[in-house]
Amino acid sequence: MLHRVLKSVTYTTRILLGRNHAGRNLTVLADDVFLVSYPRSGNTWTRFLIGNLVYPDDRMTFSAIESRIPEIYLWSDRRLKTLPRPRILKSHEYFDPRYKRVINIIRDPRDVAVSIYHYSIKRSDIPEDYPIEKFVPRFIAGEFFEDWGTWDEHVSSWIATREGKPGYLMLLYENMLANPQQALTHVAELLRIDLTPEILNRAVVMSSAAEMRSLEKQEAHTWKLTRKTRQDKPFVRTAKSGGWKEVLNVESIAAIERAWGSTMKRLGYLPASTMPDPLEEEPVRSSSR
Repeated sequence: MLHRVLKSVTYTTRILLGRNHAGRNLTVLADDVFLVSYPRSGNTWTRFLIGNLVYPDDRMTFSAIESRIPEIYLWSDRRLKTLPRPRILKSHEYFDPRYKRVINIIRDPRDVAVSIYHYSIKRSDIPEDYPIEKFVPRFIAGEFFEDWGTWDEHVSSWIATREGKPGYLMLLYENMLANPQQALTHVAELLRIDLTPEILNRAVVMSSAAEMRSLEKQEAHTWKLTRKTRQDKPFVRTAKSGGWKEVLNVESIAAIERAWGSTMKRLGYLPASTMPDPLEEEPVRSSSR
């Protein structure tokens, strides 16, 4: 009882002093740009890409992106109001009509499930030996990020209200991996910034998975998102698409597809049963001239 009272007093005090994390209560400014995604969908990598694009004279680090493209759950509204405008902010919020310019990153939920599973172990939310087969139903139910709903609720809230409208850019994580230069070109258009091939290529190189892993080794003990998590587990993992095929069993895959199949198909995420077997595909023949 005393613990709950003290927690409530602390929370109220933080609000009165303007120190409570902004989150959904953020004061949204007219020229804000929001980098929105469901957790573990490539938001941090995208922050590095955009940070290196917008600030070509600086080297983005994990601490640097928190000052350049801060997360609204780590800083107070008062602190965020002091940032230069236009602000670029990281958010995991479902649809918010106040967000006028949005870069929405979406990732195959089967890969999201695997990534959140490992992140939950890193955060000690589940034990190391927790079976992923038991984790998947809990992921589908949205247990691990209750404030933002399920993957389907979050994704659908944005594409149903904003797809095809001005100020909204949807980026599929898989397409970004295949062609990050093209994705950043679209980002530059939304941000209304000039782009040169040199700046574009530098942003991609300086945001590579290898570069981010190197920086994580240096900053994991101090970065706000990782300093209180297990240091033997990486935050930046495989940085690839389709890893779910090697990790999830048939039942887990089927459960995700049953739950969110219509939204997945709309985005081009085909059911596992319709995917060609690589072993049965014809080998690619080289052509000579």
